[in-house]
Amino acid sequence: MTVHDELEQALRELESTMKAADMWRMERPAPEAFDSAQPFCIDTMALPQWLRFVFIARLETLVEARAPMPASCDVAPAVDAYLIQEGAKTSERVLMCKAVERIDQLVTEN
Repeated sequence: MTVHDELEQALRELESTMKAADMWRMERPAPEAFDSAQPFCIDTMALPQWLRFVFIARLETLVEARAPMPASCDVAPAVDAYLIQEGAKTSERVLMCKAVERIDQLVTEN
């Protein structure tokens, strides 16, 4: 299995985890929200929106193109902080963080 195949599988796992935590169904942000210069588009999107419409979408494009991985990826700490702030259930927080940590690891180590 190539790293791209593993990343595709990890992205599906994150999607499933977000759906189970009721963090998948949402409105697509306005086009100008994607122009944010802030990390995670924090000034224009909620973190689940960014995960779905930016993070997952960009990595899916990378997988489809079999493109080189970015130099590093460290999204899990932001996800953990967001979920703590939002009062997410511990079980959902753990599953979400594990899913994102797997993606961080695949990108950074390849």
